[in-house]
This record gives sequence, C-alpha cells and structure tokens, in this order.
Amino acid sequence: MAVVSDIIRTIEAVAPVAWQESYDNAGLQVGERSQEVAGILVCIDVTEAVVDEAIALGYNLIVSHHPLLFKGLKSITGSSYIERIVLKAIRHHIAIYAAHTNLDNAPGGVSFRMAQKLGLSSVRVLDPLPGLLMKLAVYVPTSHVEVVRTALFEAGAGHIGNYDRCSFGQEGEGTFRAGLNAHPYCGSIGEMHREPETRLEVVLPVYAQNAVLEALKRTHPYEEPAYDLIPLSNRWEQVGAGVIGVLPEPTDEILVLEKLKETFEVGCVKHSPLHGRKISRIALCGGAGASLMAKAVSAGADMFVTGEIRYHDYFDFESRILLAEIGHYESEQYTKEIFCEIIQKKFPTFAIRSTQVDTNPINYL
Repeated sequence: MAVVSDIIRTIEAVAPVAWQESYDNAGLQVGERSQEVAGILVCIDVTEAVVDEAIALGYNLIVSHHPLLFKGLKSITGSSYIERIVLKAIRHHIAIYAAHTNLDNAPGGVSFRMAQKLGLSSVRVLDPLPGLLMKLAVYVPTSHVEVVRTALFEAGAGHIGNYDRCSFGQEGEGTFRAGLNAHPYCGSIGEMHREPETRLEVVLPVYAQNAVLEALKRTHPYEEPAYDLIPLSNRWEQVGAGVIGVLPEPTDEILVLEKLKETFEVGCVKHSPLHGRKISRIALCGGAGASLMAKAVSAGADMFVTGEIRYHDYFDFESRILLAEIGHYESEQYTKEIFCEIIQKKFPTFAIRSTQVDTNPINYL
C-alpha cells in the first residue's frame, strides 16, 4: 500500500518543490507523510465541498494545484473556511498536498498543457529560470570512472535538455601524499604518489546536490575525493514560466479567440483591440501571468493568453500584441489531468479521480 510520501515523491520527481516561486507554499499542507493512502482526489482548489467529496468516496489524500495555506494560522477555531477545512481534514484523517508554481514551472506543466490543448507545435519555455544548475567536477582514478559516473547519473546528474547521462572526461595525472592518519586507497603513507585520473564533469540541478554528493562519496575509492561544485548562470531552458508555440497555420484573430472560448469553456474572453493580423505564434501562461507580457513581445508572439490581466496592461501592449484573458480557473483547469497522469503512470491501479465539484469562485451572468 502506498503512503503519502510515495505520492509526494512521484509528483516532485516531475515538479520539485525547489522550482516554486519565493512567495509560494507548495508541499504537504495537512496530514502525515507516513499515512497509508486509500484514494486520491485531485482538484484546483481545496474547498469544504471537495473535502466532503473525499469523505464520501473514502479517499484520504487531496492533491490540489493551489495551496490551501499561504499564510500561517495563529489559531484554528473554524472561524474561516480555511480553518474549517483544516479541522475537517484532520478530523477525518485526510492529507492535503499542493503543487503550485513548481508545477507551473515544470516541463510539461500547466502552460504546456494549455499549448497542447490549442494544438501548438515547437513549444518552448517563455521565461526560463536562472540559478537552478551547477556543475560538479571530480577527479577519479581512471579504473573507477564508470562506476562513479553511473552513480552520479542515477542520483540525478547529467541531464541537459532532452538528453540524459551527459558527462565529460579528461585524462590526466593526480598526485598526493598520504599523512600519518590517512587510510589511502593507493600509495603509501609519507610517500609521493602519482595516479592516472580522469577529471569527470556533470551538470546537475541545485536541489539534487546532496543526493549527487552522497553517490559520489559512496562510490569514489579515495578516502577524501577532490571535487569542485561550480554555480552556473545558465538558464534552465526546459524549466520556467509560460510557453510559446506555433499554430498549424496562420489564423484570423477572431477564429483564435473563438478557439480559446471553446477549448477552455470560457464564459467571457476579454481581449485587446483586433488589428486584422494573422495569428501564428502564441505565448501562454496559466493563472496570473500578466508579468510575462513583455517576454511574449520580445519572443515575437502575435498573441498572449493568460488567466488574469490588469486594466492598464491593455494600454501598454495593445498595439504590439493581441492580449486574451480567459480566467484564472479556466486557464488552469487541465492541471487535474496532469496530476492524474503523473500518479497513474507510477500507480496504474490506484484509486484516483478528479473532483466533481466546480471550485471556480467566479461566475458569469
């Protein structure tokens, strides 16, 4: 039987918490990691009705896109809907987990799913994240290079774009002299030793640093391996906010807007003035993505689609790009599909379903 931590590891293998924005609060919100999971209910927002649905189904884990808890609770008395949800979840032994901006920023995440629904091709990240990569350079006896290399790969190093098991090796000669308290793998105490070595380099995510170093020390034959950890300023092109892609063929503006309305079941599509131009390249960002509009213009997008746009933003960009606002919930609704696919790939027979509760707080008259 899977426990909560098994489900969390499965989701975070795709969307590590390290990828969330600084303001966010992704992760386990309520419950114990060691609790056995009877069933999983997936939603965009956790409401009291969603918790009631989980209780009726006999499910004891709710996986949500939006975190229930953004701010600390000074008391839990049931005076707010958040407090009532926490109390009810604890009372019925229901765990609540959220994957928010970490899933937004993940390859194949929320904005990628929007692009897929619209049939876009050549989809790439609009605003890649910096500061998430580092390089490990380690000096390994040539006889042990493959053992160490394999261990580093298995610990999460060596991924570059759509390639894995990437590394570089350069042959050389290392020297050392073992001190009195040393236990050298080769050479003798007090004597200068020369050893054929390989400088092995791999790229790794910052969040995988501990696991990679543990793998290195476990498989490296030296008592004290020599290695360097080098921060990289490279942007991780596969991880970040928003996406941009290309329609199968240039399409009239009004037809694209109608496609948005149909695909995302939007009650009202807000948009900037039409200019009679064909739409080919579309940038998208699920949720409140108005901050990426300048990035969309710079990337050469003909249109930018997101969940929320502020009034004055329409004035700033209306002549350079077609803006379309489809609603926060509507832009993220297919996140539930992503959760189900991630979990069912690992646990194909597990009880999991999307909520039947409409948690969109906005209605259209």
